Amino acid sequence: MNTLKEIAGVIRRLKSAVIFTHMRPDGDALGSAMALSRALFMLNIPNEVVNEGEIPAKFFVLEGMDSIKKAPSLNAEGYICVDSSDEARLGYLQPVFLAGVKQGKITVNIDHHVSNTRYCKYNFVRNRASNCENIAELIGELGVSPDRLTANYLMTGMVTDSGAFSHSDVNGDTFRAAAYAADAGADVSMITYEIFKKQSKARAQMYAEVISALRYELSDAFAVALVTQDILRKYGLRQDATEGIVDFALTVEPVEVSVCLMEVKKGQYKVSLRSKGKVNVNEVAATFGGGGHVLASGCMLFGDPEEVIDKLSFAVRQRLPL
Repeated sequence: MNTLKEIAGVIRRLKSAVIFTHMRPDGDALGSAMALSRALFMLNIPNEVVNEGEIPAKFFVLEGMDSIKKAPSLNAEGYICVDSSDEARLGYLQPVFLAGVKQGKITVNIDHHVSNTRYCKYNFVRNRASNCENIAELIGELGVSPDRLTANYLMTGMVTDSGAFSHSDVNGDTFRAAAYAADAGADVSMITYEIFKKQSKARAQMYAEVISALRYELSDAFAVALVTQDILRKYGLRQDATEGIVDFALTVEPVEVSVCLMEVKKGQYKVSLRSKGKVNVNEVAATFGGGGHVLASGCMLFGDPEEVIDKLSFAVRQRLPL
């Protein structure tokens, strides 16, 4: 694996770059990509950020989010992937990325997932509470002084992926990176409210309905929230409105693992997994072709809801301590 100093050297030599991040982007993915993009512009390196999906509306409170493109328009020398554990996480942009590899583009991978496959020519993977911590350090290695907007991008990733600095993988490095962003002008109060807390009345009503129907399995050690397309249509919401639902059940004392099943279409479910620490949910997700972190992971499963829940329940039960 390369060091961040080596990665910074590679990036500084690029004449142009496209920055990729994972499908269904969250705050850490967007914060990582946009902070790095701004740093490259400060170095006079032409670049653009691409993502295959819809950007959740709440992130448009940050300037520049509307510049993210669905596909590259720049014939760039380098392809940089952030917060993406493997090429498949790029979604519909995976073939674009792989075509670039065949063309000999310089590829760089900066990530924090333990399941990362080191799929680029240059790789830096450090398991941290958020990838924005890695990006903050990289920006320092690039010799760039972050402005207020860059700092807000970085803080957005740190706040969202760390659960507002409440997850068990938060450590001194997390707070040092947060202090770096705060000193550069990050508005923690605005970010925490606008992105982490603020919600519409419809979203609050949907949340209440889903949480009231939580299922408990494995002697209440495993909790399941189900979000169907019917529920989303009922309240006029998009899929990004489900973010955060998976975290609620971990506040219930007997629960060790929480899962949110979001119906993508009939017979297909996006699975988000969270753990208090006794169960490695990265291993659970990997059983079904997914991955992520020890405490937070995801995968995709197919079948009717009962089949999906049975599969997950069996995988979790195998890993629960006796």
